[in-house]
Amino acid sequence: MTSLDSIHQLKARMAESVIGQEAVIEQLLIGLLANGNILMEGLPGLAKTRSVKSLASNMDADFSRIQFTPDLLPSDITGSEVLYTESGQPTFRFEEGPIFANIVLADEINRAPAKVQAALLEAMEERQVTVSGKTHKMPELFIVMATQNPIEQEGTYPLPEAQMDRFLLHVYIDYGTEEGEAKVIRLVRGEEGTSPTHDDHAPVVQQVVFDARREINQVKVSEVIESYIVDLVFATRFPERYDEKLASWIRIGASPRGAIGLDKCARVHAWLNGRDHVLPDDVRAVVHGVLRHRIALSYEANADAVSSNDVIDEILKLVAVA
Repeated sequence: MTSLDSIHQLKARMAESVIGQEAVIEQLLIGLLANGNILMEGLPGLAKTRSVKSLASNMDADFSRIQFTPDLLPSDITGSEVLYTESGQPTFRFEEGPIFANIVLADEINRAPAKVQAALLEAMEERQVTVSGKTHKMPELFIVMATQNPIEQEGTYPLPEAQMDRFLLHVYIDYGTEEGEAKVIRLVRGEEGTSPTHDDHAPVVQQVVFDARREINQVKVSEVIESYIVDLVFATRFPERYDEKLASWIRIGASPRGAIGLDKCARVHAWLNGRDHVLPDDVRAVVHGVLRHRIALSYEANADAVSSNDVIDEILKLVAVA
């Protein structure tokens, strides 16, 4: 079985337990294959946590869940030096925190203060943590999948723009269809009515992900597609070049991480669809998730009830493939 077949099999297994959120499942897999971190946002009960758990349960990987609360400390995440006695001599030994896992679910990340949120930054960006002057490397397969609730304001600490930019993808989860809702009811009813059974499917091994990443690195990106990616990002920085109304909506445009993220995710999307080269449709398929959280809207946009998605939609209309 090829790496692509294994990833599609993983996607199918996740779809069995996460009903009506096929686009979310695909974006989780894109983040995993692109070796980036993911911020998931949506109303309560829309399967944010379930989606991540489904991914972890179908892989041969260590899973860790951190429930963020206002009283959480940075050491609760990274771990700390603990004093032990060996042969009558006191010695310090590093005890790893829950961040040392392959798939880390940072649940309700905006409920913890900035100091705790910042503890994730080094791990997310550098793939290491430093405690008491010593550096500890994260495992080779490492991804942070954070969730947050967009409607609650009390007791929350909004993520600063610099930390938002560390996330490769911002996945927004919306309500499903009526048909999907009925399937969810039947799924939960079935889970409650039966005792847990052993899954006969072998979990997807980590080597499949590493092999897939090597193949994705070989996916070709033409100069035309490169120019298209750059033009999309620069349209968020200099919107006045395209449209006066668009310029009034954007306060801050996307960083260079936005262009890098578009390139990575477009190549993964092309690979998932069995191609060895990127098409403009691959870029358009991932542009919302990559740029949504990297655009700061103006007061005019908020007054006009214009969202980041609306701004990106307008940019896609204005920026043509050269």
